[in-house]
Amino acid sequence: MKLIFLLAVINGFLAVALGAFGAHGLEGKITEKALKTWEKAVTYQMFHTGALLAVGILMMKTQSGLLTGAGWLFFIGIVLFSGSLYIYAPTGIKALAMITPFGGLTFLVGWVLLGIAVTRML
Repeated sequence: MKLIFLLAVINGFLAVALGAFGAHGLEGKITEKALKTWEKAVTYQMFHTGALLAVGILMMKTQSGLLTGAGWLFFIGIVLFSGSLYIYAPTGIKALAMITPFGGLTFLVGWVLLGIAVTRML
């Protein structure tokens, strides 16, 4: 539970910092399309930071392998999805963009596990 909260705090910080960097440091240095890609990475990172926080809060109520799995999948999804887009946006390396869908799939599985865990808690 503590590790999930720590990952959420670190990712929240990074999402804000990377969002500001994109808005102020990359504007005019990369294409508008690449900047939108960067913004999408920030958005998904922040949304899933919220999901990590939710998992941590739920873990205070009950210990569940499903919750633990969901938390790790959200974190891995951030690394794969947002991480690949953060590198792809300024470089244009297409191979990195091919990693992004695996991050999206990881997010989806995380949400399914969270849904099952919450349903079992009710």
